[in-house]
Amino acid sequence: MNDTTTHPFSAMTQSVQAPGWTDERARAVLRRILDAAIHSAMPDVVLARYLPPRPEGKCVVVGAGKAAASMAAALEQAWPDVDLTGCVVTRDGHTTSTRRIRVLEAAHPVPDSRSEAAARAMLDAVSGLGPDDLVIALISGGGSALMELPRAGVTLDDIRAINRALLHSGASINDMNVVRRHLSVIKGGGLAAAAAPARVVTLAISDVPGDDPLTIASGPTVADPTTPDDALSILAHYGIPVPQAVRTVLAQATPARAPAPGCSYTLISTPLMALEAAAETARECGLAPLILGDALEGESRDAGTFMAGIALCARLHGLPVAGPAVILSGGETTVTINPAGPAPGRGGRNTEFLLAMATALQGQAGIWAIAADSDGIDGTEDAAGATIAPDTLPRARKLGCDPRAYLRAHDSYSLFQQTGDLVMTGPTLTNINDIRIVLVT
Repeated sequence: MNDTTTHPFSAMTQSVQAPGWTDERARAVLRRILDAAIHSAMPDVVLARYLPPRPEGKCVVVGAGKAAASMAAALEQAWPDVDLTGCVVTRDGHTTSTRRIRVLEAAHPVPDSRSEAAARAMLDAVSGLGPDDLVIALISGGGSALMELPRAGVTLDDIRAINRALLHSGASINDMNVVRRHLSVIKGGGLAAAAAPARVVTLAISDVPGDDPLTIASGPTVADPTTPDDALSILAHYGIPVPQAVRTVLAQATPARAPAPGCSYTLISTPLMALEAAAETARECGLAPLILGDALEGESRDAGTFMAGIALCARLHGLPVAGPAVILSGGETTVTINPAGPAPGRGGRNTEFLLAMATALQGQAGIWAIAADSDGIDGTEDAAGATIAPDTLPRARKLGCDPRAYLRAHDSYSLFQQTGDLVMTGPTLTNINDIRIVLVT
């Protein structure tokens, strides 16, 4: 059945289209701005300027995340004359060619046996080092699942079950990673503690709201001030069953894991840096950019409805920015799945955000939007995200799709697949979280 529900915005959808802004031009500009934001976070663009002085002793490279392989390749390119050893782990399909640093692959977003093998390989690589040796840790988003070594008394299956429950619960990435740190040997400073007394220099690409080093890949080189009680409280808050073995482990004090003196942590790329690059490209396109923030969180469909209201006000009243303009935001929204409901369809947080936004706008003229995960994978799908236009809903209905029904079913990918609006980038080999760009003409 077609969606004919009256919407408070529907009476305003007859605005005259701004001259010169065809659908083709709008989509091309949105994609150009998105590509500029992603390019600004590529390791071969940013990493070399943050490298420390070359070490007197050994140089061991370890790392985890969706950008780990490209970061390792960028390091090899910047230091062709340094004897580099070690290994990094990245998500399946996100690897690239390296000559001296070994690249491993593992599962994401739920760890597998390869994640455990990668964690052991990294701990082995940094063991037995001295104070003149240097460890370079290349950390990026996704590392929490890609390297995993359970604490004694906890199994990998325990961690996998809890990870799945957290992913479906709508928990924030910060809450998820508190739990992960207290179930793991390598997270929450465990990797840096194993490297002592060697100096550890961490170069990180942030994919989390607030750029908290403890949350990026669960902070393998950062001391953790949280407690096991914090982890239990989070699990209770989201109603997640805790196996007795896990509860027993969390009742014990977590061993102190402090990096050696002289260790450092540097963010080489962040969501805000990417949004600033997007803003600069928008200016080159003759658009006024407005950055709402780099740390927007909350339920994806609620964020889409909220963003529709901002875009509508900009279109009709020139507030908070007058068109032609782009409204930029970053961060990580969530999609909560009801465990008692039907199985969800296909989609990620960006496509769900866009479908909710399109449903709220009800075809308002002069507004387009693109939203994508900067790593090229929205959730577990092969699309980075999608694009919406004033004609998105009419085209969907013409194909027999009820947009609200697809939204209720968490099946946004399927709708945009039928309308031809998916954004396909493939793995980008970087990760600075979601990028949302709204064009108001």
